[in-house]
Amino acid sequence: MATTADIRNGMMIRFNNDIFQIIEFLHVKPGKGGAFVRTKLKSATTGQVIEHTYRSGEKIDPVRIERRPYQFLYREGSEFQFMNTETFEQIGVSEHIIEGKEFLEENMVCDFTINADDDQILAVDLPNFVVLEVAYTEPGVKGDTATNTLKPATLSTGAQIKVPLFVDIGEKIRIDTRTKSYMERVKN
Repeated sequence: MATTADIRNGMMIRFNNDIFQIIEFLHVKPGKGGAFVRTKLKSATTGQVIEHTYRSGEKIDPVRIERRPYQFLYREGSEFQFMNTETFEQIGVSEHIIEGKEFLEENMVCDFTINADDDQILAVDLPNFVVLEVAYTEPGVKGDTATNTLKPATLSTGAQIKVPLFVDIGEKIRIDTRTKSYMERVKN
């Protein structure tokens, strides 16, 4: 058993018969009364974010996790098929576990967060940055680089994001999968 002094961002804990990831925490020492830790927890099964306050020194139940690389193969209905890059074992994953699934491309390697006790998949993390091709966007006009105006674009995976006016169809762009936003054009 760990205590609130061991809390770290990204840590997985067992709470209310579910597994939660600590998104953020704050140690608070008020002028009057005992110290406490205010946390934001995200459920690994439902994705729901809740807030919970622990008294300082209170026991928490950490979950031992492992990270394993899996390669995305294809989508079959609401399931995504992945292959373990070490054992070549194939596994189907429900779409609600995958954050940023609209940026998944065939053969992309993702990190699986797995509960080491029962091999339950808790999360699927895409690479922080991906390079995708713009499948459709309104044509750009020469000289449209001076303003910060954005236009909608559809990517090769079907994802929709906002891009600057100078981006054209067929160009490759780098996208931040955490914020789901355009980063830069990529030269061929």
